[in-house]
Amino acid sequence: MRELRSSAFWRAVLAEFLGSLLYALLGLGASLRWAPGPPSVVGAALAFGLAQTTLVQALGHVSGGHVNPAITLAFLMASQLSLPRAVGYLLAQVLGMLAGAGVLYGVTPGPVRGTLGLSALHPGVGPGQGTVVELLLTAQFVLCVFASFDDRHDGRPAMAAVPVGFSLALGHLFGVR
Repeated sequence: MRELRSSAFWRAVLAEFLGSLLYALLGLGASLRWAPGPPSVVGAALAFGLAQTTLVQALGHVSGGHVNPAITLAFLMASQLSLPRAVGYLLAQVLGMLAGAGVLYGVTPGPVRGTLGLSALHPGVGPGQGTVVELLLTAQFVLCVFASFDDRHDGRPAMAAVPVGFSLALGHLFGVR
């Protein structure tokens, strides 16, 4: 419980909140239909990937730049993160994502807002298939994060943000349609 009294702990939790807020705001904002025609899958994938890259680079030294509950849970299960820190991160991430979606809702005109980037399964894809695809894409993302932040990687942890962002964009390119 000593960790909860640490200012570094609260700075990290705040960083996860702000990172999640920005991630939701930027990623979902790029997913909206601002112009006539179908939304751009490539644009949305790049927006999420670049947002992840930027936030990992900017916040990585404060909190690890998880910004994603799947990454936090993976680090917890791999004993790379304490339980109090994981719970703090998860709460901050959920609240940050909600706040980011709320800000986007408030600043977006009604006709553009639509479903606020909510995705749905393709008509030919069942819930089981969608779940398997999501699990596989999450696994490839988590594996990339672990490989990128491995101390044995290349001694340049600052470069971890680039493959993490590309991995997330790749998952979006495959999974969005």
